Amino acid sequence: MTAFSTEGQSDPTVQPVPDAVVKQVDAADTTLSNPKMAVIALGSNLGNRLETLQGAVDALEDTPGLRVKAVSPVYETEPWGVAADSQPSYFNAVILVKTTLPPASLLERGQAVEEAFDRVREERWGPRTIDVDIVAYADVLSDDPVLTLPHPRAHERAFVLAPWHDVDPEAQLPGAGPVSELLAGVGREGVLPRADLELRLPE
Repeated sequence: MTAFSTEGQSDPTVQPVPDAVVKQVDAADTTLSNPKMAVIALGSNLGNRLETLQGAVDALEDTPGLRVKAVSPVYETEPWGVAADSQPSYFNAVILVKTTLPPASLLERGQAVEEAFDRVREERWGPRTIDVDIVAYADVLSDDPVLTLPHPRAHERAFVLAPWHDVDPEAQLPGAGPVSELLAGVGREGVLPRADLELRLPE
């Protein structure tokens, strides 16, 4: 098994990633034929946030044609697009998956997971039990309004870039460049690593 790690980085705000959390289950690849790598961002600011994030990870792993390959550390972040004191804070994480599902089918599965956790879409920046966002799918560039790839605001969201960088320090956001450089550009203000919390990688 191999593991991504942030050890040796000089930034004191970056927490080492436990090997038990971030790993690759190579044996699982034998069940997939010509899989693609995708990056999925998870966020929750209602209810039991950690339990909901874990439930979403588990539900995605149970999807035929999809394997969760890495799970990032958990971050606590300020709400996006609204005043920080107008909503509860978010728990955010990023997972890397290998999948044979095409992007449209992966989107449908993500939306089904949101519905399973009673996600309500009443306002654009409203609170939610769970967000399941496809950040990137292989090197696909698409301006389809139903599913724009990569996610059109990923490059400016530290709550996506920070956990993604943790699980893949060499990651590239298609069309935008290295995640490390994008993260350095936006900074880490309002994005707090929660070393006391952990999401489990499905076995």
